[in-house]
Amino acid sequence: MSPSATDADIRAIVSKVRAAGGEAFISRGDRHAVIVLLGDVELFAGLNLGRMAGVLRVMRVSTSYKLVSREHHPERSVVDVAGVPIGPDNFTVIAGPCAVESAEQTAAAAELAMRAGATLLRGGAYKPRTSPYAFQGLGERGLRILAEVRAETGLPIVTEVVDADDVDVVAEHADMLQIGTRNMQNFALLQAAGAVGKPVLLKRGMNATIEEWLLAAEYIAQRGNLNIVLCERGIRTFEKATRNTLDISAVPVAQYLSHLPVIIDPSHSGGRRELVLPLSRAAVVAGADGVIVDVHPAPETAKCDGPQALVGADTDELADSMARLAEFMGRQLTSRQPVHLVPSGARLTA
Repeated sequence: MSPSATDADIRAIVSKVRAAGGEAFISRGDRHAVIVLLGDVELFAGLNLGRMAGVLRVMRVSTSYKLVSREHHPERSVVDVAGVPIGPDNFTVIAGPCAVESAEQTAAAAELAMRAGATLLRGGAYKPRTSPYAFQGLGERGLRILAEVRAETGLPIVTEVVDADDVDVVAEHADMLQIGTRNMQNFALLQAAGAVGKPVLLKRGMNATIEEWLLAAEYIAQRGNLNIVLCERGIRTFEKATRNTLDISAVPVAQYLSHLPVIIDPSHSGGRRELVLPLSRAAVVAGADGVIVDVHPAPETAKCDGPQALVGADTDELADSMARLAEFMGRQLTSRQPVHLVPSGARLTA
């Protein structure tokens, strides 16, 4: 309330709030009185309290993303992806080709991913691209290739879903559904991904605030699925030296606001191979719960994002750096589970 607010002004607000079914508590300071409201925030918004006599300003102190907030869930969560934990005690490496191009290319990329210390294999069967003429992915054939590689390596699969109608078929093959930057506010897709029950990797929109990112996660959580991992992949700024600007501060901010694990995508933020390792190191020291990186056996012929893919000795250096820095930060690098071969196309369980 403003310093000039009268007792009548205060009583009028308290009466209006209580008549609407809320509670109002008055706290008086030397110059201001503060009225604390408890109840339905959306209902309060419709009362137009800011226009009433004596009101200086109305502030919302509770979050609108209640399920993913630390307000009611103070302990940080661990998300289990087919036996692979992502959370505060571990540092998890996810690696693989940006796009599934063939069975041979995906198998070779999986070998590089394991060499990089990865315990989860990423690979895109559906690829939303800026240009309609760019490679759009192999679709269901790509999903079958990923399932075959999982059967051979034991690496659970993380793959992107781009349409709500495809959620069920992707979930049949994948262990974790990825929602990319362009779909962060595709609300029908978020709800469908939440309803299917598989863990979800939610990338931050390239133009999204952290609050919008967390509200997108809330759409998934509202469908009963709190197995969500947030991924900071860089935001669009005026800077042209990198593909996107990695917002490293998003890691501690999101972890302060939300109990969900937060990982970094150094490949899509940097956009160049020589930037992936430095940004990965920064991710560990900033407190991220993992990284998701691109690897490719022949990046010069890659159909998608070849310039940012790691090869050969790069993967060895990544594995060594992540292990040493994770230990320095008091974490354990997530280790691979023993491989239990299953028939091709079947789902591997830990």
